[in-house]
Amino acid sequence: MTTWIPASCTLPTTEQPLRVAEFDALFAERLAGTSRPDRLRLEMLLTGGQGVEENIRDLVARESGCCSFFTFTVHPGPEHIRLDIEVDDAHEAVLDALQARASTAAAGRDVP
Repeated sequence: MTTWIPASCTLPTTEQPLRVAEFDALFAERLAGTSRPDRLRLEMLLTGGQGVEENIRDLVARESGCCSFFTFTVHPGPEHIRLDIEVDDAHEAVLDALQARASTAAAGRDVP
């Protein structure tokens, strides 16, 4: 499986498992569904709640800081938050791997 942490990521290697764990927890706790309207764009529907939008915004801002090829857009709603994730052509496989990891985490299975 392709990792969603590409070599171009500037997050220190020792911090990468912590960031991955943050995303896994978000997916396991909040992911209600995904769709792929375009090969370079993934939409995630996340359940809302107290402080959830702020936590998502913080997480994606930090991720953008080390993986600048990601473009995250947060669309808050009354019950759900839609998180759009876009990448360039060179990182399509990373988006594929992120989607697979999110689905695995949301299903409650151990994530490799």
